[in-house]
Amino acid sequence: MTALTTSIQSILTIVLIIALGYILQKKGWFDDKFGGTVSTLLMKVALPASIFISVLERLTLDKLISLSSGLVYGFGGVILGYIIAFILVKVLKVRPGRRGTFINMFVNANTIFIGLPLNLALFGDKSLAYFLVYYVVNTVSTWTLGAFLIANDDPTKQKGEKGAAFNWKKLLPPPLLGFLVALVFLLLRIPFVNVPALSFAVNTLDYVGSLVTPLSLIYIGIVLAKAGLGSIKFDRDTIVALLGRFVLAPALIAGLIVLGAHMGNALPSLEAQTLIVQASAPGLAVLPILADQAHGDVKYATNVVTTSTILFAVVVPVIMMLIQGM
Repeated sequence: MTALTTSIQSILTIVLIIALGYILQKKGWFDDKFGGTVSTLLMKVALPASIFISVLERLTLDKLISLSSGLVYGFGGVILGYIIAFILVKVLKVRPGRRGTFINMFVNANTIFIGLPLNLALFGDKSLAYFLVYYVVNTVSTWTLGAFLIANDDPTKQKGEKGAAFNWKKLLPPPLLGFLVALVFLLLRIPFVNVPALSFAVNTLDYVGSLVTPLSLIYIGIVLAKAGLGSIKFDRDTIVALLGRFVLAPALIAGLIVLGAHMGNALPSLEAQTLIVQASAPGLAVLPILADQAHGDVKYATNVVTTSTILFAVVVPVIMMLIQGM
């Protein structure tokens, strides 16, 4: 299966689920509170379960240690991405409510729903270990600084008192807690997913975690239905965010990999290609959920996620041609 075919099939799946949410909202199946209920369910229950169980099912401490060199390149690209995005927010004067989403588009990608199946189709099972490198980087980045930036980009807080108490819940959102607990299990080598007596707990977490992607995409469809399809547009903030996602993010990690090779720390070709492909995946499907939780610009978040997902069909073949010689 070619890269183009794989990316188109992944995108069609996403578009169809978004369309389902759009149609059902238009038909009046959902009341006004449904979107908020979905948002809360995902953030406080489904996402923590999904992250906890996926880390334990895909990673071991030994595997994490063996892939540490790739983690350095991954986190290096993420840190540089945050710095450039912060500068552009100031230069372009991106308005409150959009800033967190704008920065996240530069740095954090949809690795699980799009990145993983695409990577397996392009490079096979032998690339899974290298995929996990980017998965760790992306998960840590998304649920630490990424989620924190969106939570603190609440435009309604501008009118609040200057001395308002710091909200520790914003520093430790439930999805991040799910990752931290999973990390403790890894570090202490606590058996969980491979214990037959605990299979019921593993299955429960798998089922609850599997709600994340479909409900996030249905939520996007609901927002589109309420805003109208005319709300999809390529304004300045959207175009720059898309350039950050599809040009800057893969270019940064590719540059670091090339620099490392010149300094005698070359990565295996397959690992280098995997990291670059993952860095160019579209925006996180949960961005509109995060924006909604922080009273941010949900329409903008929906717009950049939808447009980046559709454009990804064009981006994948271009990226694959550029990295063939690595």
